[in-house]
Amino acid sequence: VGTSEMSGEGCGSGSVLRFDPGLSQCHEAETRMNSNRRNEVCFVNSVLAVPETKWNRERWSRGQSLVIGVLIDDTDPLVTVMKVEKAPQETYADIGGLDNQIQEIKQSVELPLTHPEYYEEMGIKPPKGVILYGAPGTGKTLLAKAVANQTSATFLSMVGSELIQKYLGDGPKLVRELFRVAEEHAPSIVFIDEIDAIGTKRYDSNSGGEREIQRTMLELLNQLDGFDSRGEVIVIMATNRIETLDPALIRAGRIDCKIEFPLPDEKTKHRIFQIHTSRMTVADDVTLDDLILAKDDLSGADIKAICTEAGLMALRERRMKVTNENFKKSKENVLYKKQEGTPEGLYL
Repeated sequence: VGTSEMSGEGCGSGSVLRFDPGLSQCHEAETRMNSNRRNEVCFVNSVLAVPETKWNRERWSRGQSLVIGVLIDDTDPLVTVMKVEKAPQETYADIGGLDNQIQEIKQSVELPLTHPEYYEEMGIKPPKGVILYGAPGTGKTLLAKAVANQTSATFLSMVGSELIQKYLGDGPKLVRELFRVAEEHAPSIVFIDEIDAIGTKRYDSNSGGEREIQRTMLELLNQLDGFDSRGEVIVIMATNRIETLDPALIRAGRIDCKIEFPLPDEKTKHRIFQIHTSRMTVADDVTLDDLILAKDDLSGADIKAICTEAGLMALRERRMKVTNENFKKSKENVLYKKQEGTPEGLYL
């Protein structure tokens, strides 16, 4: 980082302020926000309190400059709730089944980011947004990360409830910041999970909280409408309840592709079990077919939880191999907790 002498001149965001012990009087720096919302430093005549540390005392005795503080970055603090990942580690190989869904997301997300010239030659515009819908734990988030990996795009992930902020105007502001960061890191994928937290059908309400949620959704619609000039940015949304979403949010022109994620069939369950047990040390008596029944409404997340729980059981028993009995007991536990309504996240 750069440094700035205490001479009354401003220094930029992220700069280090230095105190010169040779001066008889120093100045105190304070930060204010200018009209461009960037940090600007002004100086006022007052004595500066330098932190009394061993490091500062040693530098003072040698007549060297002391670091008294670092100006904060000009990025909005609300951006800290975003999770920015460059090329997530998940790949299509980590997904069991979902062949049709993978093909659809390749056409609607991967192809526009990797070969936008194809759309120009055809004289059509690529999809602005994609919505993934289906039961919890069916691979929606996993597939979104996998396509980001395949395109080497920056992956910005946010849960819809994080867009509901405490103070008036912070929700719409966060939406604008989200898309600004996406544009700066393009090519990028904006993934908003549980979009139903802010995207449900609008009703007349006198509640201030409800009105703020509606304003946040309106800002999201505004950002989607202004997407033409953004270039290599695609929005992926996910929900477990697409029927509750506002039609204005998922209409053509904003969300151009809708991909359903059903619960896995027997063949897909077998493939998911194979993926999660491939790195496990399993006993010879383990038979995956015994764990797969058509009547069990197991999602991909449930199967992962079963494998994890079975491995933990083996460790508690001081064994390095997972037995068929471990898998059966862990399956019973997962199904019981699922019926009782315990959050699946406890197992992941």
